[in-house]
Amino acid sequence: MEAVVNITDVPVVERQHARAGLFHSQSLLHGPEGTPENFYLQLSHLHNDFFSPRHRHNFDQVRVQLVGDASFTRDGVMRPGMVGYFPEGVYYGPQENSGESKTLVLQFGGASGSGYISEARFQEGVEALKAFGTFEKGVFHRPKEGGGRKNQDAYEAVWEHIHGRKLEYPKSEHEEPVFMDPAAFAWADEPGAAGVRRKLLGVFSARKLRISVLGLAAGASVPLAANSIAFVFSGRGRTGTQEWRQHATLRTGEAAETLTAVEASEVLELHIPHLNLA
Repeated sequence: MEAVVNITDVPVVERQHARAGLFHSQSLLHGPEGTPENFYLQLSHLHNDFFSPRHRHNFDQVRVQLVGDASFTRDGVMRPGMVGYFPEGVYYGPQENSGESKTLVLQFGGASGSGYISEARFQEGVEALKAFGTFEKGVFHRPKEGGGRKNQDAYEAVWEHIHGRKLEYPKSEHEEPVFMDPAAFAWADEPGAAGVRRKLLGVFSARKLRISVLGLAAGASVPLAANSIAFVFSGRGRTGTQEWRQHATLRTGEAAETLTAVEASEVLELHIPHLNLA
């Protein structure tokens, strides 16, 4: 197991961002900087003043709603327990909160190979762009005499500043985000793993992202797929010498790792195969 991160061990910090409102987060995992497989996993704490305009990205996202509701207006509302897949190139939002919420957010390079900008590099880009305009409610405002578009999505503006070229959005097999409620899916026994069940929520994009929930009885064991990120919905257990508990994040490397439940557990598994860019 490359990493076991128990949420109670991670500080909550106020994070600077290009949207509107107060934003606190807990940084959990990140991938290799400057590669198409880079990713960032965080637990975001949003407040009732948060706002993000309708926009899209050139990377994939998976969101897991833990506390409160997350409204994406015309796309629907994510309620506690729901999982959302936000494909690269697909518009979503606007997003606004009527109260506080907590959401696990995984952002990662999609099948197009466009990659993902690290949080540190993105913030550097925000600061650099402030010399040419201002950020307000998720939009970068650039004076017309300064060249370029007057108003531009904040992330798009930063990406273009960093890369020095126009951002070309990839096409997706979906026209809107996919919201899933695991409670609506049936369990199926996991072959060869006594006391283990699985809910397959879906397989997405040419990258074959697989999203599923594993249910383990106390004492049961199951391999967590290689190149996966998992999140413990409930329960407690161990992997090798490492212990995990509710809301822990687990990450595997090039080999599968065995999860053993000390008590009945439910674990979200995000299997993210390597990109094939040949």
